[in-house]
Amino acid sequence: MGETTVIFEISDPLVQKLFDAAQEKCRLNERVFSGRRVLIEGGGYNKVWIETQPMGGAMYAKRDLEIAWNNQKIFMDHQREDGRLPGSIELQVGRVIPQYDKFQGFYFAEPALDVWYLTGKSRDYLVQLYEVLGKYDEYLWKVRDSDNDGCLESWCRYDTGEDNAVRYGDAPNYWESDEAPTGCSVVPMASMDFMGYSYSAKSVMAQIAGLLGRKEAAERHLEEAGRLKAQTKAYLWDDKRGAFFDRDRYGQRMPVLIHNNLRMMYWGNMENTCAERFVREHLLNEREFWTPMPLPSVAADDPMFRNDAVNSWSGQPQALTYQRAIRALENYGYTELLPVLGRKLFEAIGEDCIFVQQYDPVTMKPSPYGVTGQQDAYGPAMLAVLEYISRMYGVDRVRDRLVWSGAVKEDGFYEQRICGEAYRIEHSGGKAAGFVGGREVFCTKKEGRIVTDLSGKEIC
Repeated sequence: MGETTVIFEISDPLVQKLFDAAQEKCRLNERVFSGRRVLIEGGGYNKVWIETQPMGGAMYAKRDLEIAWNNQKIFMDHQREDGRLPGSIELQVGRVIPQYDKFQGFYFAEPALDVWYLTGKSRDYLVQLYEVLGKYDEYLWKVRDSDNDGCLESWCRYDTGEDNAVRYGDAPNYWESDEAPTGCSVVPMASMDFMGYSYSAKSVMAQIAGLLGRKEAAERHLEEAGRLKAQTKAYLWDDKRGAFFDRDRYGQRMPVLIHNNLRMMYWGNMENTCAERFVREHLLNEREFWTPMPLPSVAADDPMFRNDAVNSWSGQPQALTYQRAIRALENYGYTELLPVLGRKLFEAIGEDCIFVQQYDPVTMKPSPYGVTGQQDAYGPAMLAVLEYISRMYGVDRVRDRLVWSGAVKEDGFYEQRICGEAYRIEHSGGKAAGFVGGREVFCTKKEGRIVTDLSGKEIC
C-alpha cells in the first residue's frame, strides 16, 4: 500500500500534547478481523460501524493506508445480495459477523472514494464501489418508502445512529425486517438522514461514472441526485424556520430542531441558500447550536433537549459530530469555522488528553463515562483532534489536490509523507512556507487556505 506518516511540531504546548496523545492512542484501536487490519471505533465500541469507520479509516490514511483501505472494503465485501450494507461488523471468537439489524447512518460513499485516490486508483476497487452504491440505493427505494410518498424512512433509533434520542418516542432500537414496524407513535419516520444516504450514493456514483469514462451514466446520476435534492427540500424543508425537519408516521412535521441538518451538509443534500440560512440562523445561534461547547445534537433551547451525560443524541455535543462537521462545513465554504471548532474541542479535552464521546454544552467538561464505564481512546474524538490540527496548521492531500493552512501565530511545521512524496508546511514569524519534495512552492503571510495541485501549483 505504501508508507504514510505525519510529523508535527508546534509551539502551542496543548496542541502538541493533544496531537502526540491522539496519535499514540489511535493505535489502541487497531485490530485484525480475520486477517484484515482495521480500525475500530474504540472507547468501549469494539466493532467497525458504518457511521464512523469508513470515515475514520479515510482519516487514518494519513498514518496507515492498509487500514484505510480495509475499513472501506470490509463493508463492500459484506454487502448482502439484496443491496443492504451491514450497520456494524463484529469479531466474535475469530469470526467476522456482519450485522444488518440497523442502518446506523451512511458515512461511507465519500470516504471510500477518498481512499481510492490515495491507494493507487485501483479500477477493480472503483468498479466494486460503484456497484455497491447502486445496489444499496436500489434497496433503499425498494424497502424504505413504505407509504410511497417519495421520502425514505427511518424505522428505528439505530437507523440514524441516534442512541437514546427522545424524538424517536417508542420506536425500537433495532429493526432488521424489510417490513415497517407497526403500532409506534413516531416511526416509520420520513427522514432527512435517509434522503441524505440516497443522495450520497447517487452523487458519488456520478463521480465514479465520470472517472470510469461512463459519461451518460454520470449525467443520469447527477440528474437523479438533483431531483432528490429538490424532492427532499419540498417535503422536509420548513422555510419559515430555516431548517429541515423530519415527519412522523402521520406525515406531521416533527418540531424538534436537530443537528442532523449539519449531516445534510455532510452529504451535500442541501441547497446553498438553505445551508446559508441554517448556519446563520441556527448553527451560529448561541441559544441553539453555538453553545459554549458548540454542536449539541438537539438545539439547546428545544423542549426535547436533554443534557444526559452518557451515550445520548438528545443533547450533549458528540465528538462524532465534530468529526463530521469538517466535511459538512468544507462542502459549503464555511472553512473559517473549523479553527473555532477545533480550538473549542482542544480546550474541552484539555491537558488530561482523555478522549471521550460527549461534552457538556455549557461547562465544556468531558462526560467521562461511556457505555462500558470510564471512557478513553474514543476514536472519533482522537481523529477529530488530528483532523482539526491538519486543517489549522497542516497540509491535507484531498484526492488530487493539496489544501494548505495559511499563516498562524504559532511557530512549527507539519509534514505529511505519503507513498514516497513529502508535503510540508512551515510556520515561522507569521509566515507560512509550503514545500513539495523539499522544493518551496509558496511563502505567504496570508491567513486561510491555499489550494494547489499535487506539484504545488496554486489553483484559483
